[in-house]
Amino acid sequence: MNLASPFSVSLVAITALAFLGLPIGHAMIAGSILYLFMAGLDMGTAAEQFLNGMYTNYIILAVPLFILAAELMNIGSMTERLLRFCDAFVGRFRGGLAQVNILQSIIFAGMSGSAIADAAGTGKMMQNMMTADNKYPASYAAALTAATAVIGPIIPPSIPMVLYALVSDASIGYLFLGGMVPGLIMALAQMVIVAVDARRKNFPVEAPVPLRELPGITWRAFPTLMMPVVLLGGIYSGATTPTEAAAIAAAYALVISVVLYRSVSMRDFYTSVLASARTTASIGMLIAGALVFNYVVTVENIPRTLAAILTGWELTPVGFLILVNVILLILGCVLEGTTILLVIIPVFIPTAQALGIDMVHFGVVVVVNIMLGLITPPYGLLLFIMTRIAEVPLRDIVRDVLPFLFAMIGALAFITFVPETVLWLPRLLGYQG
Repeated sequence: MNLASPFSVSLVAITALAFLGLPIGHAMIAGSILYLFMAGLDMGTAAEQFLNGMYTNYIILAVPLFILAAELMNIGSMTERLLRFCDAFVGRFRGGLAQVNILQSIIFAGMSGSAIADAAGTGKMMQNMMTADNKYPASYAAALTAATAVIGPIIPPSIPMVLYALVSDASIGYLFLGGMVPGLIMALAQMVIVAVDARRKNFPVEAPVPLRELPGITWRAFPTLMMPVVLLGGIYSGATTPTEAAAIAAAYALVISVVLYRSVSMRDFYTSVLASARTTASIGMLIAGALVFNYVVTVENIPRTLAAILTGWELTPVGFLILVNVILLILGCVLEGTTILLVIIPVFIPTAQALGIDMVHFGVVVVVNIMLGLITPPYGLLLFIMTRIAEVPLRDIVRDVLPFLFAMIGALAFITFVPETVLWLPRLLGYQG
């Protein structure tokens, strides 16, 4: 590569601006405009690309709606009722409170679509429950909460899958279906680690909830437990699109929290809308920057060049998937997941298609990789969040999260080498890929 070429200068500019503290979305826009200027192209193309990309993709509307739904669940009592329900069923076993953490993440995953929302929403409550009376080390509780939050965007709904559909034209509905079994496999891997730790570290046994109280606990949590049914039922019955289902999910969370549970004030509602708007704006700028930079990548013919190089290596589909896994796991140590999804993945998609790799299987493998990046040091966003929540040193959380990370990498390998773990459920419901 010519280091003085417009593309090289653009990459250097983006990297430098990002290291200086400019948000990566803004850095990509600035670097792309610099490329257009140096290449003698119309700089107005930058505005055209992200305006067309943002306003012609109806699917992007699902992102702020899923974020709002998660915020509304967090400010109401829906999360507390969910935790009580999980505790009633698995809290009675040794290490049961740790298993509750995993179970609530499986259920919460069917509501929010965001790992950050999962950790921020239930993280503080789980941290307090697990560390009360020194039942569990604070670092272990924080590490487990970070690891379980990874499940959130794998089991549908999933904001990263929405973004993957944006860059790959894969079906969101089938992507959501494809994530169900892998998400449960990841949860099972975590449960095995907790079960081993419970016996090795002699974790406490919680007082069992009397059987007579189970119907009442279930009834109080029932409206919350119905949210995934409403959300996914609308999508797979054909009654709603994923975007419309996201709107229904947000409305459902609002009605349940305000009308039924009466646990949300106007101030709380305003705060949740404001937080959702801020998160949406940051993601929106990242998408805008990626759309412009992807235009630059296309002009430079990078995807086709990479496809030609990889074809020369004569990789098999399995070999290509192994290579992608290794690259994404390494990139996850230093880059934010949405950036990888919007900038790096479009470069791999043409090669994956040429090798006959199913786009739904590839998408789920990609999303799992990106989620693992959230708990991969040194740049693990969930680790930073739990450091603030638990108020323990990052190194202690990293030490305790490593067994969960290695277990989930093993689950990722299984998902990669056995495509039917992803494709079985979509094919059962009519997928022809």
